[in-house]
Amino acid sequence: MSTLSGILLVDKEKGPTSHDIVERVRKLLRIKQVGHAGTLDPFATGLLVVGVGKATKLLEYLQHEDKVYKVKFKLGVITDTFDITGQIMEEHSDEVSKLSEGEVLGAIKSFIGTYRQVPPAYSAKKYQGKKLYELAREGKIINLPPREVTIYDIWDVKINLPEVEFVTKVSSGTYVRSLCMDIGHKLGCGATATELRRLSVGRFVVDDAIMIPEVKNLDIQVFESLRELIIKSLIPLEKVLDFPRIVVKSQEKIYNGVQPKVEDLVEYENFKKDQIIQVFHNGKLIAIARAERNSEFIETLKKHNRNERIATLIKVFKEE
Repeated sequence: MSTLSGILLVDKEKGPTSHDIVERVRKLLRIKQVGHAGTLDPFATGLLVVGVGKATKLLEYLQHEDKVYKVKFKLGVITDTFDITGQIMEEHSDEVSKLSEGEVLGAIKSFIGTYRQVPPAYSAKKYQGKKLYELAREGKIINLPPREVTIYDIWDVKINLPEVEFVTKVSSGTYVRSLCMDIGHKLGCGATATELRRLSVGRFVVDDAIMIPEVKNLDIQVFESLRELIIKSLIPLEKVLDFPRIVVKSQEKIYNGVQPKVEDLVEYENFKKDQIIQVFHNGKLIAIARAERNSEFIETLKKHNRNERIATLIKVFKEE
């Protein structure tokens, strides 16, 4: 039996870390090669994209996808973590009582677009090899420089002061906790996130995800049923990425590290120079490569019998 591979969509519950979920999948599948495509805070719920086997090599391409979150936050409360799990540092209920719904909505909508956001001191972002929350627990608060993030849209806004909630689509690297705090800061009262749920990562949605409970005390029958469900739910490598595809005549050449040339092509989709492309053979994803030229130039090379290289291999998925 070949090693299990694929992308698993998990609906994480409140409490466990993203690494805890990875460990559960490892135990259930009895496989070490498991990872995830972007941390979800312990207090948050929702979509965690998990890679199994060879699919762990695809995770880096999913980490930069746009994400959609549903968030609820409370105005007038500031915690050290920017969420309800942290220690309350300030309270400004008087300032909140002076706000109108129109002012709150205006402040929220003003963040649609690109702005420079400071990552929270308690986050999984790393500084000199250590996660910020690890440093914070040691009493070392590191204030990283702001980074540019994009808030594509905010909708389904519900205001019941001091509670506010909305759904937002954001660029990779955006901290929704920081967005809530920034909205509160603009309103002069601060804010802290009380609920956070990730609804999608790129084209993957939480509605297609499965729950993975703690496996420690599961009886053998439930354990095996859950294992079977995970195996059935794995999305094959061929259906994970949206990059343009090329189809090659020989998989052995690719497995042996031979860079694809014009004569190796069976067919190809449109792509630009330096774009990431997928290399297929007989309907199977066998490699990821970087294009060395535009696809439209391939016909010109064929006409002039120039068997030149068209891509550089980045990752090869050899048979087990």
